[in-house]
Formats: sequence, structure tokens, C-alpha cells
Amino acid sequence: MTKIDSSFGEGVRPTTTERAVSVKLSTTHGEFLAIGYLDHRRGDEQMVLVYGDIEQDGVLTRLHSECLTGDVFDSKHCECGSQLSAALDAIVKRGSGILIYLQGHEGRGIGLLAKLRAMKLQSEGMDTVEANIALGLPVDSRDYSVAAEILHDLGVRSVQLLSNNPRKSESLRSNGIGIESLVPLLIPPSAENRFYQWTKRDRLNHHLPHLDVIED
Repeated sequence: MTKIDSSFGEGVRPTTTERAVSVKLSTTHGEFLAIGYLDHRRGDEQMVLVYGDIEQDGVLTRLHSECLTGDVFDSKHCECGSQLSAALDAIVKRGSGILIYLQGHEGRGIGLLAKLRAMKLQSEGMDTVEANIALGLPVDSRDYSVAAEILHDLGVRSVQLLSNNPRKSESLRSNGIGIESLVPLLIPPSAENRFYQWTKRDRLNHHLPHLDVIED
């Protein structure tokens, strides 16, 4: 039975995020409680999947940025779809956990069409950072404060964060969510996304130690 504490955590309290609906969602990974939120500040509709009893400290949690090409079409350009599947499997295996699927994060916040334009530049030799800069766009404009507001609404005080990205843990901490540990979510690189993962490690400071033994 999934249990939800609707009280807010101490410290930061949501002011712009409204819980709108909850419904059971059966997936190939397991049966989750899907909770929909409306971010009144940005107008984004956010979705959270909750599994099992989350009334505990250090609940396993994934903040997953939307990626249409990877999550839906299983693009080989990135490892996003594999990370999403692996995160859901890890939560079910643990017996409880939360996955927050963050709308408005497509292409690290630049949007779908801009991401496709950046991918075209990458196909011509640029890395993902160079491509965004060439388009006059920010390298990473994602904001994780809405995720913290959602966790406060769910009564979560601290998490074990499924992530390789230090910006996520820094944002949650600054918004009043404790980080008990970082749980790596390492996907073996393919020929198509190896350079992309190297760029995330070398230029975006993602913790990807499994790449250190892989040579071009």
C-alpha cells in the first residue's frame, strides 16, 4: 500500500506547486501511484510516480528530466531512456521510492526544437555544450526547485538520490531536502552515445567513473 503524508516538511514550503490528482498506474516495472502537480510559476504539469511506503528518511528518489527522443523513441544519442527504466526498476527492487518526471527540462531546458537543432550540430562534430553555445542558448537552465516543493508536499525530509549530476543534489539541499547519499545510475555507453557521456563527465561534472576505463 502506497502511503502519502500530505504535510509539508520543515523549512521550505511550497508556494507555487499544487497537487492536482492521484491515480494508480500499472506499468511493466510495477504498480505505482501517479500524482499530478501543477507548477503555477511556470505553467508546467509535473508527474510523480510513488512506489511503496515513502514515510521514511532516505527514500530512494530519482529526478528525471523529460527527454522525448530518449524516453519515448529510445534514441541512441543519449542514455536517458535507459536511465528512466533503470531508475524505476531500482525503486521497485528497493520496495519503495519516488520518481519525479520533470517537464520543461527538454534539452537541459532549451526545449524540443532547440534540442533537435543542437543534435544536428553535434552530428557535425560539436559536443553538446558547444552546440548549445553556438545556438546562443544556455548550457543547462534546468531548475529543480519544483522537485523540492513536490518532495516537501509528500512529506519527504531526506532522500537517497539516484543521480550522477551534482547540480541536482545541490539544488535539493538548498531547498531544504537532505541528501543521505548519492546512488549512481551508470549506463554502459554505446558507440552512439559514448562521446555524449564523456562530455557530461568532462564538461558538466557528472560523476561517471565507469567511463574512466573506456578509451576511444
